[in-house]
Amino acid sequence: MTQIQLNAAIFDWAGTLVDFGSRAPLSAFMQVFADAGIAVTESETRAPMGTEKKEHIRRMLRDSRTQNCWQEKHGRPSNESDVEELYRQLAPVQLQEIDRHSRAVPGAAELFVELRQRGFKIGSTTGYSRSMIEGLLKSAADQGVEPDFAVAADEAAGARPGPAAALKNVIELEIPSVAQCVKVDDTAAGIMEGRNAGMWTVAVVLSGNALGLSLEAWQALEVDEAARRKAAAYRALEGCGAHYLIDDITRLEPVLVDINRRLALGERP
Repeated sequence: MTQIQLNAAIFDWAGTLVDFGSRAPLSAFMQVFADAGIAVTESETRAPMGTEKKEHIRRMLRDSRTQNCWQEKHGRPSNESDVEELYRQLAPVQLQEIDRHSRAVPGAAELFVELRQRGFKIGSTTGYSRSMIEGLLKSAADQGVEPDFAVAADEAAGARPGPAAALKNVIELEIPSVAQCVKVDDTAAGIMEGRNAGMWTVAVVLSGNALGLSLEAWQALEVDEAARRKAAAYRALEGCGAHYLIDDITRLEPVLVDINRRLALGERP
């Protein structure tokens, strides 16, 4: 078997490269549902995280408690017109929240330098639409986090957990084999996107949706509480299908070394 090595990394955005704790989508969804008279919890809001935002709304409305609240408030079950209206209301709120939460996670810029020194091509996918990420892409680039290519959720049919967005990166970046790609994400939907595309996958646990705390809130925890929260976050993602689970992207380098070792032995994702 011809020996191959990794030569591309495809990253998620919120909770992986920027917005420690993935706070922007959480805040936006909770506000839009509150405006519709439905008080949703953080856990209910986070459950579909990583999916395209309109699909995220659909899945939230499928939750039995949320649907019961909707019917009590509106006197009928929700329908697709309601999904469209909530999505319309979400867009401007989401843009505001993305602007507020666009700081790169610690180590992101340094990682991009290291990957390029390795000769990696760098792609990205997201649950955000193109209109939602334009400002984010510029802000991230200003912080030294600028991938070679980015695919938004509305630019790939069936994106997340489908493979379309990840595979568009493979095509655009001219990657010879999906086995030479590693997908890095903080949500189960994003990990399945990578798995369905035939890639190695790495779940970041503490910077994203599973922990759900801002960097400042995470750093402020007492040692015992931090250990409890960390263990719970790892448990939340242990069944997501990722080949590797790490705290955040600063821990990616040893994973790349191990994947190359496995590739050299003839293993494939």
